[in-house]
Amino acid sequence: MMKNCAFLMVTFAMLAFCPLGRAQDQEPTIDSTIAVVRANMQADRTTLITTGMNFNDKDGAAFWPIYKQYQYERSKVDDDRVAVIKEYTQKYSTLTDAEAKAMADKTLDCDSRLAELKKKYYRKFSKVLPALTVAKFFQLERRVDLMMDMQVEASLPPLTQAQYTVPRGSVAGPPQQ
Repeated sequence: MMKNCAFLMVTFAMLAFCPLGRAQDQEPTIDSTIAVVRANMQADRTTLITTGMNFNDKDGAAFWPIYKQYQYERSKVDDDRVAVIKEYTQKYSTLTDAEAKAMADKTLDCDSRLAELKKKYYRKFSKVLPALTVAKFFQLERRVDLMMDMQVEASLPPLTQAQYTVPRGSVAGPPQQ
C-alpha cells in the first residue's frame, strides 16, 4: 500500500510539472491546444487509476466498462467547462460584469452536473464492487481532478489582469473591497 501511495505521489509530481503543450513550428490554435491537453489528461487519468486501484481480474472486469460510460458522460460536462475556459481566455482582459456573471453561472452549473454524475456512478459502481473499492476510486478520482484542475488553472491568465469596465450610463467605479 505504501509503495502504491509513493508511486502515485511521484506520478502526480511529474504530471504537475510537465508542460501543457509541445513546441511546434506554428503557433497552435486554442482548439488544438485544448484537444491535446484533454487527450493527455485522459491518458494520465487512466494510467493513475490503473496504477492506484490495482484491481484484481474480477473487479477490473466489473469496473472498466462502467468507467468507460462514466468518462463518456463526463466528457460532455468537461466540454462545457472547456467552452467556459476558452471564452475566458479570449475575453479576460476586457471582461464585463455580465460576461463574468455568465461564466461563473456556467462554471457552477458544470460543477453541479459533475457532482450529480459522480453520485449516479457511485451507485452504479456500488452494485458491482465492494464499498471500499468504490470509495478508494472516488478518493483517487478527486485527487486526480484536483491535480488536473491545478494544471489548467496555472495555465490561465489570472483574473487580476482583467480590466474593470464600467457599464454605459454608469458613473460608478470598481466595487470597493
